[in-house]
Amino acid sequence: MTDPRIATTSEYGVLGVRAGFEAHPVDARHSLDRYPAAADLSGLVERHWVVSWQLPPGREGSVTLLPHPCVNLVLDGGRLAVAGVGRERFTYIYRGTGQVFGVKFRPGGFQPFLGRPLADITGAVLPAEQLWGPAATTLAERMAAARGVDRLVALVEGFLRERWPPPDPQVELVQRIVAALLHDRTIARVDDVSEMFGINPRALQRLFQRYVGVSPKWVLRRYRLHEAAAVLAAEQHRPWAEVAAELGYFDQSHFIRDFTAAIGLTPVAYARACRTQEAPVSA
Repeated sequence: MTDPRIATTSEYGVLGVRAGFEAHPVDARHSLDRYPAAADLSGLVERHWVVSWQLPPGREGSVTLLPHPCVNLVLDGGRLAVAGVGRERFTYIYRGTGQVFGVKFRPGGFQPFLGRPLADITGAVLPAEQLWGPAATTLAERMAAARGVDRLVALVEGFLRERWPPPDPQVELVQRIVAALLHDRTIARVDDVSEMFGINPRALQRLFQRYVGVSPKWVLRRYRLHEAAAVLAAEQHRPWAEVAAELGYFDQSHFIRDFTAAIGLTPVAYARACRTQEAPVSA
């Protein structure tokens, strides 16, 4: 089992500012709260999360996210869905008052529940009933009626325990690799991963397609771009080339190309938009 103290996903992913909230701190509210998974579930579940918001009538807000290489189980509007790994950034629109609850599985952590290659659901959002049948409908109804995060967590964790899959040593291997991609700055290429873990590139690719749903190169790039966006948003005057070099991008044109494709703006334009408190990106 993966040590729950070792993160396999970052805390980053929200891009720029939350449109519709930043200029109206009194009458518009938005929060993202994270909660740890129970110890017996933490080998497959990274954490639980809750997004809550409040907007006056007639107003809209939005947030743009760059997804992690994770599957999420999401309760939104009373419906429970399984969201596969999203390749592209996406924008969520907020109206009125509401809440979304989610379970973020570790990379590779959902494959034992799915029972087939995770690449099959990459980019897809499936009704939970498609995987678990009427039991998922009952769970969604009970969660929608629940009061308080503790109750939501208890319901979904009980549901997962009843369906807990047998141990799979490949899951732990995948998570050790993903943790290295996230934390180890000496890894600049997929070949570095192959050498570090003694897995040939073709086998590594197959492993990630089955358990993560995207390639190891995609995971490495996504985590580096998460961090780059976070640094440029927090330190808007910092030279982007310095940030790129720290993250292992020694080809500046390569960094600009990757950043712009993922974020929707060049590094300079993104930092400027964050500095002026604009909502700089959308999907």
